[in-house]
Amino acid sequence: MTNRTASDQLIVALDVPTVLEAAAIVENLGDAAGFYKIGYQLAFAGGLHLADELVRAGKRVFLDMKLLDIDNTVAKGVEAIARSGVSMLTIHAYPKAMAAAVEAAAGSGLCLLGVTVLTSMDDTDLSNAGYHDTATTLVLKRARQAAKTGMGGIVCSAAEAEAVRDIVGPDLAVVTPGIRPAGAAAGDQKRVVTPADAIAAGASHLVVGRPIVAAPDRREAALAILEEIESAR
Repeated sequence: MTNRTASDQLIVALDVPTVLEAAAIVENLGDAAGFYKIGYQLAFAGGLHLADELVRAGKRVFLDMKLLDIDNTVAKGVEAIARSGVSMLTIHAYPKAMAAAVEAAAGSGLCLLGVTVLTSMDDTDLSNAGYHDTATTLVLKRARQAAKTGMGGIVCSAAEAEAVRDIVGPDLAVVTPGIRPAGAAAGDQKRVVTPADAIAAGASHLVVGRPIVAAPDRREAALAILEEIESAR
């Protein structure tokens, strides 16, 4: 992996309903955070314009769109997003979709991330959805496919980060949501890990939402997580 600072590794999830709330979080955090995730909730409420503003302000943006469609549609979407200047984009880790995305992003600075298994899902959820693999088996299968296809990285639970790192090698990003500092509530996440444990397991980036966004002092919460990341490096 390339050398990264703790602040490079922390991605704050702007999982809030309005651009005004998201902008307030960015302002509260100031220089304590420089990398932000924008997902469905905010994207469909004006968040794509905010993404442009963040990029112009020198911030990095992880656009969590989890694209999955026919090859041409995925490719055209990736081409448009690559032109926006965001740093990361998620694609569901289906081989054909990933191949189309990699071809479309060629020559850009966009890091494509393959979403393996959502951290809100466990083995029972996968079985109910018709999968025969366990969560861990499916994560590792998709990690192999993503690396073979030329993706820039993987999204997985930090519980699988060490095994994924062994598969994808030292250079690909391993991005782990579901991060909860010690003592924090798990919420709707079923496979959660602390920041220090995630870094020790090989995660390159940690996505943290509620422990920062819902904290009484957001900046203090972010700085505490940065300190925990630094201690594990």
